[in-house]
Amino acid sequence: MVATLLLVALAALPSTILAQVNTTYVDYNIIAHPDLSPLSTDLVDFSFPDCSTGPLSGNLVCNTSASPHDRAAALISLFTIDELINSTGNRIPAIPRLGLPPYQIWNEALHGLYLANFTESGTYSWSSSFPSPILTMAALNRTLINQIGQIIATQGRAFNNAGRYGLNAWAPNINAFRHPVWGRGQETPGEDANCLCATYAYEYITGLQGDPKHPKIIATAKHYAGYDIENWHQHSRFGNDMNITQQDLSEYFTPQFVTAVRDAKVRSVMPSYNAVNGVPSAVNSFLLQTLVRDSWDFIEDDALRAGTDIDCGISYQTTLMEALNQGEISPSEIERAVTRFYSNLVSAGYFDGPDAPYRDLDWSDVISTDAWNIAYEAAVEGIVLLKNDGVLPLSQHVERIALIGPWANATTQMQGNYHGVAPYLISPLDALQASDFHVNYAFGTNISSNSTDDFATAFSAAEQSDIIIFAGGIDNTLEAEELDRDNITWPGNQLELIHRLGGFGKPLIVLQMGGGQVDSSSLKASENISAILWGGYPGQSGGQALLDIITGTRAPAGRLTATQYPAEYALQFPAIDMNLRPHGDNPGQTYMWYTGEPVYEFGHGLFYTTFETSLSPSRRNQTSFDIVELLSRSHAGYNVVEQLPFLNVTVDITNTGEVVSDYSAMLFANTTAGPRPYPNKWLVGFDRIGPLEPHATLEMSIPVSLDNVARTDAKGNRVIYPGKYELALNNERSAVLSFTLTGNATTVVEWPLDEQQVLAA
Repeated sequence: MVATLLLVALAALPSTILAQVNTTYVDYNIIAHPDLSPLSTDLVDFSFPDCSTGPLSGNLVCNTSASPHDRAAALISLFTIDELINSTGNRIPAIPRLGLPPYQIWNEALHGLYLANFTESGTYSWSSSFPSPILTMAALNRTLINQIGQIIATQGRAFNNAGRYGLNAWAPNINAFRHPVWGRGQETPGEDANCLCATYAYEYITGLQGDPKHPKIIATAKHYAGYDIENWHQHSRFGNDMNITQQDLSEYFTPQFVTAVRDAKVRSVMPSYNAVNGVPSAVNSFLLQTLVRDSWDFIEDDALRAGTDIDCGISYQTTLMEALNQGEISPSEIERAVTRFYSNLVSAGYFDGPDAPYRDLDWSDVISTDAWNIAYEAAVEGIVLLKNDGVLPLSQHVERIALIGPWANATTQMQGNYHGVAPYLISPLDALQASDFHVNYAFGTNISSNSTDDFATAFSAAEQSDIIIFAGGIDNTLEAEELDRDNITWPGNQLELIHRLGGFGKPLIVLQMGGGQVDSSSLKASENISAILWGGYPGQSGGQALLDIITGTRAPAGRLTATQYPAEYALQFPAIDMNLRPHGDNPGQTYMWYTGEPVYEFGHGLFYTTFETSLSPSRRNQTSFDIVELLSRSHAGYNVVEQLPFLNVTVDITNTGEVVSDYSAMLFANTTAGPRPYPNKWLVGFDRIGPLEPHATLEMSIPVSLDNVARTDAKGNRVIYPGKYELALNNERSAVLSFTLTGNATTVVEWPLDEQQVLAA
């Protein structure tokens, strides 16, 4: 399709793939900001077609007993060629003669509604603003992820019924946070693809969509595939050609999309901006046809060839007529693309009248779901205690607190990127001032500032206080869409100020904020730094969540989902080197392959209490398994047999301390079965239980399947290797279960050959 050759930025709906055209001849090899037409970003007043008395009332599209495809096809058959082409952009104009209102496909739902048509005040003036996904994932609570998706879907539908939001949402972002400089890592669940990103994808998508055959909100799994750089060293996401081995593509860059498509039944997939192995993602038939449609059961009626169906912008709307006249595209191809899009709207009840499901949701549902306080719960459960010399939780004798730093009085800063209007924003300063503490506040320094002008005020606040809290780190001035970091050090002179505050001889707590990690090794090593908390972008209730952790109202149980590397890591090798395994100057990427010494490991997280863990004697597992027998089991309820658990790691967790606390855990596998090199370990499961009262014991059980312990060979095949395996709880390996797989190496998923299909127009 010639029109797709104009693409410089790529995105997509189910079979519908969106893209942006270069009309200003900007060099997108180095520029990461798209040249979007104002028409593509226009908000619209949403409404529904009238299927009772309107022009379409006699058309099959209004017949709820027909299939979504047939209903959509009947509608599209009425379109003129101009109306058809006008329906290939994300901003679709009205067709008055058919009673079709305008529609805007581009709605965001990363961690709340964004690009909604908010009012200035009163009803529909806000929606819940949850923490950034990387902080939510740190809670290791899959139920929480699903709840957030459900709430956003409910609020989105309420806004839609009021004409202020669409039925599509371009979320979730399930790319793995491979390299720490990436500006959009905050949007992701973390650096683990197979377990964390895949689980987040499943829970968030099923939360947003509900019944995939009749979705509440049409979710979009993005950005497929190999996208994790914005503009590092002027390597723009639009111009990047990411060279990825088939092994890494299969093992790391696509497993979460398999889960999204095959298991969660996502209704939409958005290709990435970059090329993969020489072919732009939005015209990559290996990615879009061979994998998504042919291998992962992304079933669509009449899916005859891969390509970009819907344009994020106006390029199709302005160029397809010429391509049509020159015979470079056929009317049937355009019809197929637009039919696919409208099939989704049909499934979501767009043509089903006022009695359709969810049409009764309104502003009261926005208020009631926000009142569940899940935004607070996600923040307080996700906060990670990195260091603690015993100062936390605060002693009851503390009365005066110095609060210093550029995050102390954060407002929209707490929301990260892709955020809408929150009902309220509780900063750390707000929370402290509403407490019984006497607060001495000083700004101190800005995120990237090297000025010491406000140091004296900070020192004065410290002198007048019993304890010092420094709130700083990074924010969207340094990490964002279109913006990668040059390094992973603390920016500006924040570290200088922190260490000088440490010289006052008073307990000093550091709140390290922002999505990406910064090298806090000097803080970790310093005896003058009493505690470090990582708080991500904590959303509307972030300040209260941080204060409640500090005071012990709630106990921390979050764990890092991204490695905190030493600063030199970001300078050792190019961030566009996609090879995960160590080679040359590349010491290996992610916790699976990194050969250096992290500042804080993936999975690190401290508690206010102590826990004793032991394999449960009441749940003794078989320790040897025959591969053929495991693969021969019936697997009702599972898409493939390798998803069926063959053992459960059951552990008794006892709170041996004096503080009520949740307990979270990661379960890692390691083995020397199969070919070298061997990963350090890999995540196979996680859970969170509690709260546990002092001296109470609860049982935690994590299922393990063959899919969890499969490795990926050089060709990209998923293989079960015979040999000995260990399953260890957390980095400390506080409980270890060993087992053996017997038989021959067996391929459970054969990775297809990476070939581009040559498809005639």
